[in-house]
Amino acid sequence: MRLDDFDPNSIDVEDQRGGMLPMGLSGGKVGCGTIAIALIAALVFGVDPGQMLGSLQEAQQPQAGQVQQQGGSTAQESCTVDAMSKESCNALSSLNKTWEPLFRQANIPFHQPKLVFYSQAGRSGCGAAQSAMGPFYCPTDQGIYLDTDFYRQLDQELGASGQFARDYVIAHEYGHHIQNLLGVSDQVRSLQQQSPGQANRLSVRLELQADCYAGVWAAKNRDRLEPGDMESGLNAAHQIGDDTLMKNAGQRPSPEAFTHGSSAQRMEWLRKGLQSGNEDECDTFADLKR
Repeated sequence: MRLDDFDPNSIDVEDQRGGMLPMGLSGGKVGCGTIAIALIAALVFGVDPGQMLGSLQEAQQPQAGQVQQQGGSTAQESCTVDAMSKESCNALSSLNKTWEPLFRQANIPFHQPKLVFYSQAGRSGCGAAQSAMGPFYCPTDQGIYLDTDFYRQLDQELGASGQFARDYVIAHEYGHHIQNLLGVSDQVRSLQQQSPGQANRLSVRLELQADCYAGVWAAKNRDRLEPGDMESGLNAAHQIGDDTLMKNAGQRPSPEAFTHGSSAQRMEWLRKGLQSGNEDECDTFADLKR
């Protein structure tokens, strides 16, 4: 995908790589108090998703000043640490330019999310961040948290290569930001508390909607797509489907334990966004309203 270079003055970026972390971080609970985060690695490394979701919900809020950016890095410096950092910042910039006008047209307040780079371990407004969690979104501080080493794992271990596969990861987490701004995440969380037995099913709907929003972003920038991009994205969606991840981890796929959706579902909703380019087509909760 041919994206313009980011404008360092128009994106919000924080860099925790090489920063000072609180003592005892590695022994603390990981996570973010929301189901709108990635549990990819929970499946990849054989961890029970339900248990990890529980620990995520119990994460504690950090105190101000617990993390310092490396040397007070600017967005320009943070985004040019390496090729993956720059690529991620370019995607963030494009996502902002795509979604902000849509909110403005609908007269809905819009706030840009921040992209937070960390290495191995870091701290979010939702608690500890660890590489094993994969990329995730924290609604408390409206941050997209990313250890770019995940991209190596995506390519070498999960078989999802190509720039658009990586752009899809950022766009998916940005989709959770959209849900947060619209109040969808809060509504889902409320429904989960009312019906704990439906928590995973509701989580799947939220994740599939984020997949669809990722497709909508790409469709609205169709002139930037290159040959093979759509196939790369759809392959990534397939490779990180719950059933495929469980099989690759030597587990028997268990639909009741799914949190992000099957490979077929993730491909279906990403494709719907790609083909329609219309965010209104991303209502994965439609049948609940009947």
